[in-house]
Amino acid sequence: MAKRTRTQSIHFMVDEKEHELIKRQMEKAGVKSIRAYMLRMATEGQITHLDLSSVREMVRLLSNATNNINQIAKRANQTHSVYASDLDVVRRHYDEIWGQAKIILRQLAEL
Repeated sequence: MAKRTRTQSIHFMVDEKEHELIKRQMEKAGVKSIRAYMLRMATEGQITHLDLSSVREMVRLLSNATNNINQIAKRANQTHSVYASDLDVVRRHYDEIWGQAKIILRQLAEL
């Protein structure tokens, strides 16, 4: 067995309600190991779990907008003109991206 770097032990008892509360807090934090959760809470005082679904949505919107811009640029190079309907699509995507950015900023402000 390798030499242990952690040589001190801490042990404490909890009742059923406290144990359930700890388990719920672990789930919220996205931590599966009670040892890791307790160590982190004791040393850092808090665990922040970020829900990145809104960021993933923004990345998806950016990807769509980028694809549309590339298609418009390709068509403009081929035909030497840009259609108003193409620009409307880009504007709509731009508005969606800004809407998602506002949601993300609002969520970050609440942390």
